[in-house]
Amino acid sequence: MAYSDFTIERLGAEFGIDFQGDYLFTAAEPVVPSAWLLESLALANQLGFGNEKSRSERLISPILAELARRNSHEFTIVSGGFLDVDPARGLNGECDFVLSYVRLHNFIKAPVFCIAEAKKQDMDHGTVQCAAQLVGAARFNERQHKSIPTLYGCATTGVEWQFMKLEGNVCTLDETRYYTLELPRLLGVLQCIVDYTKPVV
Repeated sequence: MAYSDFTIERLGAEFGIDFQGDYLFTAAEPVVPSAWLLESLALANQLGFGNEKSRSERLISPILAELARRNSHEFTIVSGGFLDVDPARGLNGECDFVLSYVRLHNFIKAPVFCIAEAKKQDMDHGTVQCAAQLVGAARFNERQHKSIPTLYGCATTGVEWQFMKLEGNVCTLDETRYYTLELPRLLGVLQCIVDYTKPVV
């Protein structure tokens, strides 16, 4: 078993996770994309992105790189890291992208934002997988004695983005979907997540 094997029912039965819907980012202000990002995504459209690997490299990675640049690389984005917390209960496996404020580029430490690629563009399955990763991230942080009460997540095809947050045993799914074609709105939500999760100095 792994993160990708979970269902909503199993998350509820085994970990007491309760799902609800809400509008999470009504206060998000649009962010103007850089010329570099616009050029990168235009090139991606020309080259095509017919599978998970190409969508990850040509769509998701440039958007996250833009976010990192905009925030002076205050956080680390780990790509393809393993979050093996409790394999016996299925809390193990690879995370497509994890954002952390601990600056270790090759290891997942104190995750605050997990992104799961929707395999075969199945957003529902990707959303459940991301929720499971947030459960794993919460337990990982607890073991590391990191108090992070709210964790954020996202399932994405690279074109469509579904955000969520986990607080305690409640996973709230954003009822608004965001799209790469509406890049300023999408970047605004991602910036909100950075602002919400930034450690207080």
